[in-house]
Amino acid sequence: MTSPHIRQPASVQRVMMTVLLALLPGIAAHVWQVGAGILVNLAIATVAALAAEALVLRLRKRPLWITLGDGSAVVTAWLIALVLPSIVPWWLTVVAVLVAIVGAKHLYGGIGQNPFNPAMAAYCAMIIAYPALMSQWPPVDGVDFATQLHLIFGGSRDIDGITGATALDTMRTGLRNQSDVHTILSSEAFGFVGGRGWEWIAAGYLVGGLFLLARRVISWHLPLGFIVGMGLTAGVFWLVAPASFPSPLFHLASGGAMLAAFFIVTDPVTGASSPLGKLIFAAGVGIIAWIIRTFGAYPDGIAFAVLLMNICVPMINHATQPAPFGQRKDTRS
Repeated sequence: MTSPHIRQPASVQRVMMTVLLALLPGIAAHVWQVGAGILVNLAIATVAALAAEALVLRLRKRPLWITLGDGSAVVTAWLIALVLPSIVPWWLTVVAVLVAIVGAKHLYGGIGQNPFNPAMAAYCAMIIAYPALMSQWPPVDGVDFATQLHLIFGGSRDIDGITGATALDTMRTGLRNQSDVHTILSSEAFGFVGGRGWEWIAAGYLVGGLFLLARRVISWHLPLGFIVGMGLTAGVFWLVAPASFPSPLFHLASGGAMLAAFFIVTDPVTGASSPLGKLIFAAGVGIIAWIIRTFGAYPDGIAFAVLLMNICVPMINHATQPAPFGQRKDTRS
């Protein structure tokens, strides 16, 4: 189950439908800036997720239509499609969905039982298993829809001329080649504060996230914790050495930061449960993601950061759970 934190009594289906609706501004911005290939991947991921969910439920002898209808598998599918490059082969999207639905969700008991975020587990598995395919991102306005379809459905992948590095990868490569931030940002790959075109996609996810906050579907602690964690860490290093570290706005407007802030760290199953715990959990994701982006081997470390903080959730919950009224909190073990 990958969905934002529920703050009021509501059916799972209603919450999931609200999350899908909130994703639409970001998807629309993606289609506008990069192309409609993402819609094809969303459709592939949705069909694969529903088929995998139905098969596993049948094997486990669980109610089929009630679980399929709750929308949780579709939310997982959409999140997977949105974090993968939009021109990956169709089979990679299917494999990622199978890892999420079968491996990260149902092997732990199904909805509500999984300790790791299924979409992020699938992303990490794919980037480790298929690093070359996972690095093939289409540039803004660089690949027409027919070419995207050709690549998705098995066309030749000799595409060096029609793919480009992401803003995060370009920044990391430039800094490691001893260039400075100002010079790197003067490249045509960048817009106002982040990657050209990708700023609009981040803005779309921000709009959707604010919609979820307004509907009280997610808790404000989680997006705030993530944004402060990543932004404050980036800001300290940027103030100390602005030529060597990009600004907080660059990090927040690049990669999957806004998607993570409002749609990933807000998973109620794999995140912390107390208000303070949510802040700690989300801030930890933001800080670790910045460290991986800056010093690690991957341009965008959000998925790995989420999984690392998922491991810490039991400890965070134990340390931050308030004592029952009238009792003293036990601080032992």
